[in-house]
Amino acid sequence: MSKSREAIETISDLTLAGLLRTHIHLLAFSILLVAINRAAGLAWPYLSKYLIDDVILRHSPSTLAVLVGVGMAATVIQAVSAYLVTRVVGLYANRLVTGLRQRIHRHVSGLPLAYYDANRSGDLASRIMSDIEAVNGVLSGGFASFLGAVATACLAITILIRIDAVMTLAVFSVLIPCGLFLRKSLNKYQSLFKEIAAIRAEVNGRLIESFGGMRVVKAYRAEAREHEVFKSQTDHLLRKVIVSVKGGAHLELTTVIMTGIVGAVVMYFGGTGVINGSITLGNLFRYVMFLGLMVSPLIQAVSMGMQISQVSAGLARSRELLAEPREDQDPGRSVQLGSVQGEVCFESVSFAYGDNSPVLHDISFRAEPGTVTALVGPSGAGKTTITGLIAGFYKVGQGTVRVDGFNLAKVKLDSYRTQLGIVTQDPFLFSGTIWENVAFSRPDATTAEIIRACRLAYVDEFAERFENTYETVVGERGVRLSMGQKQRVAIARAILADPRILILDEATSSLDSVSEAIIQDALSFLLRDRTTFVIAHRFSTIRRADQILVIDGGRIVESGPHELLFKAEGRYWQLYTTQYELQSDLFVVTDGERPLITG
Repeated sequence: MSKSREAIETISDLTLAGLLRTHIHLLAFSILLVAINRAAGLAWPYLSKYLIDDVILRHSPSTLAVLVGVGMAATVIQAVSAYLVTRVVGLYANRLVTGLRQRIHRHVSGLPLAYYDANRSGDLASRIMSDIEAVNGVLSGGFASFLGAVATACLAITILIRIDAVMTLAVFSVLIPCGLFLRKSLNKYQSLFKEIAAIRAEVNGRLIESFGGMRVVKAYRAEAREHEVFKSQTDHLLRKVIVSVKGGAHLELTTVIMTGIVGAVVMYFGGTGVINGSITLGNLFRYVMFLGLMVSPLIQAVSMGMQISQVSAGLARSRELLAEPREDQDPGRSVQLGSVQGEVCFESVSFAYGDNSPVLHDISFRAEPGTVTALVGPSGAGKTTITGLIAGFYKVGQGTVRVDGFNLAKVKLDSYRTQLGIVTQDPFLFSGTIWENVAFSRPDATTAEIIRACRLAYVDEFAERFENTYETVVGERGVRLSMGQKQRVAIARAILADPRILILDEATSSLDSVSEAIIQDALSFLLRDRTTFVIAHRFSTIRRADQILVIDGGRIVESGPHELLFKAEGRYWQLYTTQYELQSDLFVVTDGERPLITG
């Protein structure tokens, strides 16, 4: 890790002052370079007096050669110092910004799933990318240049006073009130910039959702509606941006008026001085040029103040994000699991999402190691919530979930999830290749292991027909594959992970009957000696379970094997007769490694 990344370790450091403080050596080096740059930049204004009084008015060509030589030498020094500031400071600032983004991403990746449920992915992406970008502009020499300009202004003031103290006093009677007004105005815009950033993140989030669901949008002819939503959000953003633009225009107006008044003051006092002989024409020209060097920091402060307000607003949003506790920061999670056997117990578990009404009520059951537990029931009964608690995605509200006797709420999740595999109804694939998506669960897997997982999940059946076989790019969220093909890839990924505890959330619901029969046989290898929890609507999947839990209204209303529950003619029997009775089972012949014949 680079020094720029190591330096920012606490949330309190994530302020502009903190960034500058932790990189004081860079700031000092920048100021030195800028001071050299600005000192060299003083050469031409300083030489202007001699150009007018000695060369032009006294006709001294030898002096002209000296002035040109000194001016060109100063220009070379100014150019080299500017190059060093841009290169050294600019590169360092970009590395710092990259380090900040990586730190925030690492933190966000460790947040509980409940945080993702409550926040849009577009907003999180905006905080990681857009909010930090403004830091780059300030640190890439901008702040150092501003300090250098202030130092130059101080030198310029000294020279101005020596040239004409009365005229300088008159100039400051205009600059000081205007400067105080500009400072007060800038303070009002920080909260506005923070609000603009939040609105922009909301717009980004909606765009990501809309583009990701474009098939649904087009299927229901909702393009116009989505555009209206986007138009409404961007109009809201525009109204806020207009406020900031108007504010910037007011600041610009104040600056221009101030510059005009100062010009009038200098013209009056300077012209009077030249007429009565109290100041030479060369000194007046020098005064005007140094006055420009003094006024420019004030004008630069307007731009820098706007940038600092944007940076402060962005860093404030980032600090809010970093203040969210990560899963691994829970002091209650101290148990490091070794290799688990796979016993899972729910003891009087009740659960609610946030402040909503409970979705689970007093759930109790025990799954023996190596057994299959099927969860059945109507939609919204709480089946997926149960598997989410098993995966450690959420903490129970009341009761206890135990794995091998350990309270899951006290277990370090990294040690647990290395032994957990999940296949969902809507499998998520990354936009890489088939091979990369299968290998995602175990990047260190051998080629033979990945090929075997693909064969068991019957991925090879379609992958090897593609021109690029396993190197075929699946597109965003696997858009170039059918739902059944995506699920086979997800199952292969789970097979490769070789988990001790497996969750199948309607993993075969989108497969045709033949493919399902093949996958069921492949899953039989995966389920062997593993504790498995299956959510499924197909009878062919459920009847293989060692125990079936019938969930209704967030409660277990029946439990037991298929034969026992079916004969009882209770809630399970009702579900079976209404949903499963028309399903036919397929007979699968295997060679011990993969399916061969179905029928």
